Amino acid sequence: GTSAFDAMAAAGATAPAATGTSGSTQPAQPARPATMTGLEIVFRPDPTILDGRFANNGWLQELPKPLTKITWDAAAYVSPRTAERLGLDSRDLVTLTYRGAEQQMPIWVQPGHADESVTVHFGYGRTQAGRVGSKVGFNAYTLRHADAPWFDGGLEVAKTGTYDLSTTQTHWSMEGRNPVRVVTKAQYGAHPAAVHEMGHTPAPDMTLYPKFEYNGYKWGMAIDTSTCTGCSVCIIACQSENNIAIVGKEMVGRGREMHWLRVDTYHAGNIDTPETYHQPVPCMQCENAPCEQVCPVAATTHSAEGLNDMVYNRCVGTRYCSNNCPYKVRRFNFLLYSDYTTPSFDMMRNPDVTVRSRGVMEKCTYCVQRISAARIQSKREDREIRDGEIKTACEQACPSDAIVFGDLNDPNSRVSKLKAQERNYGILEDLNTRPRTTYLAAVRNPNPEIDPAAAQTPPQPVRH
Repeated sequence: GTSAFDAMAAAGATAPAATGTSGSTQPAQPARPATMTGLEIVFRPDPTILDGRFANNGWLQELPKPLTKITWDAAAYVSPRTAERLGLDSRDLVTLTYRGAEQQMPIWVQPGHADESVTVHFGYGRTQAGRVGSKVGFNAYTLRHADAPWFDGGLEVAKTGTYDLSTTQTHWSMEGRNPVRVVTKAQYGAHPAAVHEMGHTPAPDMTLYPKFEYNGYKWGMAIDTSTCTGCSVCIIACQSENNIAIVGKEMVGRGREMHWLRVDTYHAGNIDTPETYHQPVPCMQCENAPCEQVCPVAATTHSAEGLNDMVYNRCVGTRYCSNNCPYKVRRFNFLLYSDYTTPSFDMMRNPDVTVRSRGVMEKCTYCVQRISAARIQSKREDREIRDGEIKTACEQACPSDAIVFGDLNDPNSRVSKLKAQERNYGILEDLNTRPRTTYLAAVRNPNPEIDPAAAQTPPQPVRH
């Protein structure tokens, strides 16, 4: 619980004198007190709007933060142990007092955070940021000082009320079904079938629907949970590619965010020092799609290449499909979120993708417009579509190459080779949906001298 500055102060360290370019010595920084009380305060740029320069970008304001999935706000992060000692819970509004300055900010209890420390992100609370970013969140700059720009001791915290944070971390939970599967390297080497034994896959003939032969292309996707870092770049790429509207903090709080892709965060093990896993969840493009069976107007149908298509001008907004989707990856625009009247917005949007009005169900399409463009180009050149020629927006943007898309009918395609691995599995396969989007189990290689328990049986990831 000792802060970094406490250690420096105990060693008798003081701030060094500043020297100008001419060699003259500037007045020395005032020395800090030898002892500090209170908590450590840590300053960091915000994960989405950085230092505030992107505060007027609605896409980045609504992008869920890594780990917490908070949108449209800044929060002060504390560890579960420190929150318990201070009697605080997530969404408590506190007054942070540091060097005589006060700033209100909501608390968020984050597993894995250091004890006796509070992390605040600056960039919010700007008064003149623009139509989207002005007066959003709380300004951590009011607490920051030039001689301690990143961390310091002496922070006091006092609860003053509660505050409504909009976070997507608890939306559409699939806990208890092993959505993220984790094995150790030793486990996987000795018994690769352990990944599939974590769930149940129905027999191929256990279906009321006749098997469909895909004689042309058969599109599919594989996502590696070992390499996904949870950065959420795929969400922004999808939003940009598919003209997805933002809905604002209130609608996100109601669970009405429009992102076609979400990244679920799971923690495993000790809440103070957990392992963390991330899982991107787009539309699964199910072979036995539950949404198709309940649409009364055939607005969602299966294509000849295996995609679960959405026909917007047929959709009448019953939302039966969303209710019947176990993955909860379909989005409904309850209000007219898209601005059709501002001409400059036309330059922002992708002309290859329809801009939806209200009352229409939306979902991931494997970037069908890119598939169509590649199909047209290959026909012009009288050839087959090459592996890797089509990259979905999420795949193209992923910095860790965790998402791979391609033709499942091509045994030499990257996606086919990934799906042939023993660690490939589908989530909620026991429902017999037969998803086209599958996952590769995370394989860990922990040091048994550091964590003997994790080296034997990895803990089951859960969402906090």
